[in-house]
Amino acid sequence: MRRLVALAFPGFEPLDLYGPLEMFGLMPEAFAISVAAVRPGAVQSARGITGWADTDLLRATKADLLLVPGGPGTPEAIADPALLDWIARTSDAADLTMSVCTGSTILAKAGVLSGRAATTNKASFEKIIGRGPDVRWVRQARWVEDGPIFTSSGLSAGMDMALAVIERLHGRAAADDVALMAEYTWHDEADLDPFAAAHGLVAE
Repeated sequence: MRRLVALAFPGFEPLDLYGPLEMFGLMPEAFAISVAAVRPGAVQSARGITGWADTDLLRATKADLLLVPGGPGTPEAIADPALLDWIARTSDAADLTMSVCTGSTILAKAGVLSGRAATTNKASFEKIIGRGPDVRWVRQARWVEDGPIFTSSGLSAGMDMALAVIERLHGRAAADDVALMAEYTWHDEADLDPFAAAHGLVAE
């Protein structure tokens, strides 16, 4: 049983958070999931949906897996030194760290991505990469795996990344079973990212 701690902050993108958690949650025998925030309780998302954090950062100090979503609230999140310190410490102690969409900006600001390859939301790619100058940003990638760090492109790409993490930890058959239970078509090629071309980051 691995402990998965997911971060929630005001203005998080719901699909960034709950899409991957749905995949991991379909393996309750393998993952114990909790959502952490600066304060436990209601957390307003970017889409008018209220999320819920069952613990706070002071108590969520042990995680085998760490998940950081993105969303319009990312600029405020990266301006919080205490949050960045928690991410740096929690990621350092975790076996795997994941980000979805602009969540990679938060990891970059916390120093987690220094010297590593990573990707992020393609619509905001050029703006985001300036916040992590020491990161090797990958323009065309659905997700990027660099050692213990997984970063994905925007929104729904987080579910593809989550399945890739499940494959790494439990094998391909387990990931395929989860995709089947979710009735989700897994885009299982990390380098196949049509949105990079759609947003002019690479030639079509």
